[in-house]
Amino acid sequence: MNVLILAAGYATRLYPLTLNKAKPLLDVAGKPMVAWVVENLRDVAEIETIYIVTNAKFFADFEAWAKNYQSKNPNFPFKVINDGSTTDDNKLGAIGDINLVLTRENAADSDLLVIAGDNLFRESLAGFVDYARKTEATVGVHHVADGEAIQKYGVVTIDADGIITHFEEKPKEPKSSLAAIALYFYSKDMLPLFTTYIAAGNNPDQPGLFLQWLYPRKPVNTFEITGQWLDIGSKETLEEANKLFSER
Repeated sequence: MNVLILAAGYATRLYPLTLNKAKPLLDVAGKPMVAWVVENLRDVAEIETIYIVTNAKFFADFEAWAKNYQSKNPNFPFKVINDGSTTDDNKLGAIGDINLVLTRENAADSDLLVIAGDNLFRESLAGFVDYARKTEATVGVHHVADGEAIQKYGVVTIDADGIITHFEEKPKEPKSSLAAIALYFYSKDMLPLFTTYIAAGNNPDQPGLFLQWLYPRKPVNTFEITGQWLDIGSKETLEEANKLFSER
C-alpha cells in the first residue's frame, strides 16, 4: 500500500502565516504538522512509499523536511511530488493531485491511503487501515455534534453495514451528524476511476467531490474515528492543536 499526503494547497485563510510556509509545515507543539500525520502511520504495516504532493512554491521545503525526517526514520520511504502549480489560481485541486501522482509515478498497482496534510489525529491510523484493507473503498467519518460546524464538511448517511447511502458536500441542511473527513482508502481496483472522473470534466478540487461521484457507482464503506480529530483550517484550530498536542 502507498500513502499520499495532500499538501499542495496555499491555505489563504491562514495568511500571513502561510505566505512563505506551507500549512503542513507550520509548527504544532514543537514539530511540523506533517510530522504528526506521519507519526500516526508508525503502526501501519507494509507501506511501500509515502508520497507528499505539493506545489512549486513549497516543493524545496518539503524535500528538505522529508530528507531530514527519513535520515532519522529510515523505515519511512518518502517521495515528494511537485504538481507545478504556483498560486491558488492555477492549482490542480486535491483530486487532480491524486490523479497526477497515480499516473506520473505509475502508482496505481498498489492500494492507496490518502490523508490531508492538515488533518491531525490523536490515535494511530492502523485500525482504520486494518478495516479498510478488507474493502474496495473506505472513508473516515467523525461525529460532529455542532450543527453549524458540520455544514463545512461532506456529510454522509450510512446503512446498517456502514456503507454510504447519501453524501453531500457542505450541505445547508445536513442529513446526519457524520462528517466525511480527509482520510480515504482506495483499493488498486478503484484507482483507475480517478482518471475517469477527471476525463469527464468533473471538479478536481475537494477530495470529497470524488467520493460524492463514486458512492452511487461503487460501495463506499465508512470507519468512524472516535478519537480526537482536528482539521486545521483557521488560526483558532491551529492554536487548539498546539494546546492538545503539547499535552501528549
